[in-house]
Amino acid sequence: MDLADQPHLKVERDGDVVVLTMNNPRRQNALTPSMIEFMAQAWNEIDADDGIRAAILTGEGSSYCVGGDLADGWMVRGSSAGGGRPTPERKAAGSVITDGLLLTRSLAKPLIAAVNGACLGGGCEMLQQTDIRVAEEQAVFGLPEVKWGLIAGAGSTVRLKRQIPYTKAMEMILTGEPLTAAEAYHFGLVGHIVPTGQSLDKAREIAAKVCANGPLAVRNAKASILASGWLDEADARQVEQRLVVEVMRSEDAKEGLAAFGEKRAPRFSGR
Repeated sequence: MDLADQPHLKVERDGDVVVLTMNNPRRQNALTPSMIEFMAQAWNEIDADDGIRAAILTGEGSSYCVGGDLADGWMVRGSSAGGGRPTPERKAAGSVITDGLLLTRSLAKPLIAAVNGACLGGGCEMLQQTDIRVAEEQAVFGLPEVKWGLIAGAGSTVRLKRQIPYTKAMEMILTGEPLTAAEAYHFGLVGHIVPTGQSLDKAREIAAKVCANGPLAVRNAKASILASGWLDEADARQVEQRLVVEVMRSEDAKEGLAAFGEKRAPRFSGR
């Protein structure tokens, strides 16, 4: 894997876990085009590297991510510039942006959010594509786009109502008012609240537990959850069964059962 620090994005490899840190603290980790481009590259490399079992996304300083930099205006320009028929170049650039923001893709590996502060706009929209979420007690979560005549359109109008109660999702999106960390936990937007400064430690702790498990089993379990989505139960069971059979026929499954019988820790190979 050739991941390295990039402008506004820090990369740390710690064994089988990669930590991506959005690093634009002077702008509360506001998203820049280069940051999103490097994030798209990072997601590709993380999924392609069998040695990586999990990833963590966090922010530098006192904020997680406050979304696109509205003062710069690049997000509005990018969505409206050019008019007419999209060129291949514009399509490619748009694909990179949507991949980087996790709008049109999901990471195959487990993705854990360590929310260390304000999680607003595009930051809150990316949060909805993470699998496990840890928030510090001072964190706030919001989609303020409507306050500026915009729409939370990087997945929130589709995903948020599926992750928290419908009426609370509507309230967040239509009023632009934020949730506290306690409210986010109450409504199920995050799974853990920790004291200030401890979100990354908690995320690493969870990642270690995930990485101790069979990698193929973890990958297919996540794939089944995502692929079955909102299918009816019969169709969803077909998706699940295909992925379960693949795991049950694997070397990891044989190793896990052998380790259980021999009362030892399993030695998984990912095959």
